[in-house]
Amino acid sequence: MSTAELHTLTGAYALHALPEDERLSFERHLGACEACAQEVRELSATAARLGLAVSATAPPAMRARVLREITTVRQEPPSQGRISRAGAAQGRAGRWTAYALAACVATAAALGGVAVWQNQVAQDARQEARQAREHNTQLSRVLAAPDARTVSAALEGGARGTVVVSQSENRAVFAASGLARPPGGKVYQLWFDDGGTMRSAGLVEASDTDEAVLMDGPVDRASGMGITVEPAGGSARPTTQPLGLMGFPAA
Repeated sequence: MSTAELHTLTGAYALHALPEDERLSFERHLGACEACAQEVRELSATAARLGLAVSATAPPAMRARVLREITTVRQEPPSQGRISRAGAAQGRAGRWTAYALAACVATAAALGGVAVWQNQVAQDARQEARQAREHNTQLSRVLAAPDARTVSAALEGGARGTVVVSQSENRAVFAASGLARPPGGKVYQLWFDDGGTMRSAGLVEASDTDEAVLMDGPVDRASGMGITVEPAGGSARPTTQPLGLMGFPAA
């Protein structure tokens, strides 16, 4: 197997879906390829999270399909009068044929469903890992930009917010310390202040209240930002008084 082909096996390896020979080849490759090792770590972590949220159950039609297939297999009829040992053997063979067919149909359907599910999980994991890398790369670029400017302000409830703005990157990063988790059914929403008109800049997940967040969308001509508590999923316009407002620092 070529090195190019080995690079494509990260998703299948993370899901333990490789045949033994391919698994051994890939593990030898893994020891010398940091890019694949990193992707396997990311895909494995993502697949684990997806596994906690997604369960694979047999399709509802599987039972009916198996039973229907059983009825299409003709069983040997009993002989007239006394059943000979040969006839009995034929009857047993007919019954076992039906059972074997049912087992094969059920197994094929189940394996097909698992294969489709595994492929979808792998695709989802790759997509999530790719998005996470892009997000982290952009966040790092803003924080490391030569023209990055920072401003902080107190937020309601004793928390403190900080925003970093880079005009060259046209993006902003928000971070808060001491920000409590939002009430049930609520979420924190960030806003750009475009001359008095508030433009949504994304949501802060409950698990990210103490982490730096790359604000959604470009800064453009925004002069500042705010943060509010909104219904889960966010709002088109602020519906509550802001927990805090911050003007962007001058370039």
